[in-house]
Amino acid sequence: MTFSEVNIFGVYVAPISVMMLMGWLVTLLLRWLLMRSGLLRHVWHPSLFAFSLFLIVLSLMVLSAPLLRVA
Repeated sequence: MTFSEVNIFGVYVAPISVMMLMGWLVTLLLRWLLMRSGLLRHVWHPSLFAFSLFLIVLSLMVLSAPLLRVA
């Protein structure tokens, strides 16, 4: 499994930084959905839950990236 740098307007950035940004956006969407449904109020520590949710989303993105890569 190899990851190559991503070219963003002539600047090469590490692929993990792009995945972290996408993971953060997905986490924001999931937190919004949880707040709207009322499930987030049952969480003991919302900040810890948000951080854990981000780590889960980021891990899933990193582990599934090679599977989604087109040769």
